[in-house]
Amino acid sequence: MAKIRIALMQLLPGKSRQENLHKGLAACRAARKAGADIALFPEMWSCGYEIPQEEEALKALAIGEDDPFLMEFAALAKETEMAICVGFLQQWEPLPRNAAVLFDRHGERKLLYAKVHTCDFGDEARLTRGEGFYTAELDTTAGSVPVGIMICYDREFPESARLLMLQGAELILTPNACPMEINRLSQLRGRAYENMLCIATCSYPAGKPDCNGHSTVFDGVAYLPELPQSRDTCLVEAGEGEGIYYADLDLSMLRSYRSEEVHGNAYRRPELYGALTEEKIRPPFVRPDRKP
Repeated sequence: MAKIRIALMQLLPGKSRQENLHKGLAACRAARKAGADIALFPEMWSCGYEIPQEEEALKALAIGEDDPFLMEFAALAKETEMAICVGFLQQWEPLPRNAAVLFDRHGERKLLYAKVHTCDFGDEARLTRGEGFYTAELDTTAGSVPVGIMICYDREFPESARLLMLQGAELILTPNACPMEINRLSQLRGRAYENMLCIATCSYPAGKPDCNGHSTVFDGVAYLPELPQSRDTCLVEAGEGEGIYYADLDLSMLRSYRSEEVHGNAYRRPELYGALTEEKIRPPFVRPDRKP
């Protein structure tokens, strides 16, 4: 059977980028020793999800896509032969972006994604939004896996996971930085179920303001012929504490399920979904703080 082990790096950030770098690298080495194939960090790990109010301070906190902070993770990915997905505050004009980069086990950058659904009602209103969703083929010891990324608030829009599924994603990596309670966890469960794919989400533990851990992996496989009833698609749900949490994703089972079950793209009627791309916002959903 083709399986990959996903490590959720549910870690408290340090007081500086260097602290986050050293802590992150050490955690990656530990995850690899535990057999991990992919390490996933929380949202904007480079700065511990800090968004200064002053524009000058915000820009000073951002880093480029080839910054030594990220290149250290790329080098470690190659050294350990483990893929690493790390979130960071990306230098961008006119203002930085909330981004994540995925390095494969050869140290090559496979995906660079910027958060599409920024929280315009909060601190993220000062950030530049991303421009789309993308997938890439990730080479693993179990073979090639189509992977996509969405970040935190993206998960609250069914279109995010749907677009990645339509591009072939079998696994969605989701850096996160907010309290994960029953409703948000149910969203992730639903996204995985309706798209018949795996969603791995890594959050900050309790101790980081407005966060409470509960990183999860849902594999989306709800029914198996040998079971009399549906199965729990949750492979792991971390508690609130700091740590590295693991889930083993059975790719063979997932692919067999996707080839036979009724969800995903088998019976959609896209010719009837035109309203999904309408730009007009009608009451009661009009919000004055929405960025154009």
